Amino acid sequence: MPYPIIDSHCHLDFPKFNPDREETILRARKAGVIGMINSGISLKGNRMSLELAEKNEDIHAALGLSPDIGREGSDKDIDAIIAQIEANAGNAVGIGEAGLDFQDCKTNEERERQTVSFKKVVELAKDLDKPLVVHARLAEAEVLKLVRGVDTVIYHCYSGPIETMQEIVDAGYYISLATLVCFSGHHQALAAEVPLENLLLETDSPFLSPRKGRNEPAFIVDSIPMVAQLKEIEPAEIAKFATENARRAFNI
Repeated sequence: MPYPIIDSHCHLDFPKFNPDREETILRARKAGVIGMINSGISLKGNRMSLELAEKNEDIHAALGLSPDIGREGSDKDIDAIIAQIEANAGNAVGIGEAGLDFQDCKTNEERERQTVSFKKVVELAKDLDKPLVVHARLAEAEVLKLVRGVDTVIYHCYSGPIETMQEIVDAGYYISLATLVCFSGHHQALAAEVPLENLLLETDSPFLSPRKGRNEPAFIVDSIPMVAQLKEIEPAEIAKFATENARRAFNI
């Protein structure tokens, strides 16, 4: 029996799904996935996320601005995405992903530019009273300082230190663990420590596959027994907590 589960972060709008997007969605449903949060990161991606959500009751759009665009995009590009998010927020369950990725920032100037862009998205989430999905790589603590005024924050694909994770959950925010947990010792250590009340599960597909090749929402089922084993509880309980938390976080 499949466990009902929500994939709290995927990118079905990405070109890697162009050959078989519909079949991918059907495979997810067959595997027990009862909801997918599709996270846009660009003008086109946000538009496709809204279209996917409109066509499929079990797909929900989050509208974002990737850290790459925040770092490299022109002011015009960034302002266009901010305006798009604001105009379509009523059809979205969350804002993001957006955030800081200091792994790819080569200079302080790039960090500052990325931070300025992210602050715009944070203010938007506050103004719209929407959950904020954050991307934080080598910048988990820096992101936490910037988001503290937001009611609901989801740290997507959390990969930072356990100590910072504790600060995040102390703030009442969610930790979303990707399918990396199936094969990464660090992510397994995070899974063992994160409180059940703050846990979400995601694929971040098409990335981070626990199987060969491209990841897809159906593969989230691989995470459930792994996290259950690490927390020494039944897989059904893990699926139940992660699903109820996703419903609460995104109000779905």
